Amino acid sequence: MFCLRLSLWLQPGTQLCSVSRRQTVHKLASLQKATKLPPKKVQSLLYPFSGLEAYLDRSVDRTPFQLFHPSVEDMVKAEKLFYASPSHKIDYYISAERMDHVPALKAPEVCFIGRSNVGKSSLIKGLFSLTPEVEVRVSKTPGHTKKMNFFRVGKAFTVVDMPGYGHKAPNDFVDMVEPYLYTRENLVRTFLLVDGSVGLQKADLIALEMCEEIRRPYVIVVTKMDKCGYGTLLKNLMDLQDVVKTHTTSCFPQPFLVSSLQFWGIYLLRCFITHVTGSIRLTNTSQS
Repeated sequence: MFCLRLSLWLQPGTQLCSVSRRQTVHKLASLQKATKLPPKKVQSLLYPFSGLEAYLDRSVDRTPFQLFHPSVEDMVKAEKLFYASPSHKIDYYISAERMDHVPALKAPEVCFIGRSNVGKSSLIKGLFSLTPEVEVRVSKTPGHTKKMNFFRVGKAFTVVDMPGYGHKAPNDFVDMVEPYLYTRENLVRTFLLVDGSVGLQKADLIALEMCEEIRRPYVIVVTKMDKCGYGTLLKNLMDLQDVVKTHTTSCFPQPFLVSSLQFWGIYLLRCFITHVTGSIRLTNTSQS
């Protein structure tokens, strides 16, 4: 019954598409460049929620937004893994339409799921912006790509991009995604993307319910936080936190706020990915 409800709402969204090798690296892709900015600007880039705190009432609990708080040194260590080298190859590896097409990779994996046009491809481009030759593809016809795309980050970990979901999904979407989420033994974290400018939608709630039923750890990433005013964004964040607090058991309590356009939160997300895949050890061992 659950799969039927999910298939009625899920829709493949904009997928990975070829990016010209002439693509330029984002001007803030390197943490070294970012830390040369004024301190307040650096803080908002690394920890986007800090820029919103001034607009919150004192009674609002900020703790869930600050659970993962690595040092800048930790972020530098993480950034190094996103640079390709002769001994550390970063590349688009393969696409798969069914589980029997999925490659048998041993490295830890993280996967990204989200509604069509939530900014998933832009986020993945941001993560890999230090290696612009990585072939990030987007379907020319949104809603028609139905593949899982695998990106290898050396021998450290693999990033898997899933088809987007929405209200016009084909019935086979669930047949592709659910088996992967249930059975992929080396999957260490699922990232569920939510559009911060519009908040949780009905399809997002169904995807969240799917993640809960699978009972594997997942994280919510709030995208497009630069696309709306602070009032709208904060309301959507508080609504999201209420759902996480009252309706989830497998979701990491902290949402990760990002803007692929402004590059807010990309460094923090890179660091979290390298942390959960066991690729780096944080200097602050109390981080979870």
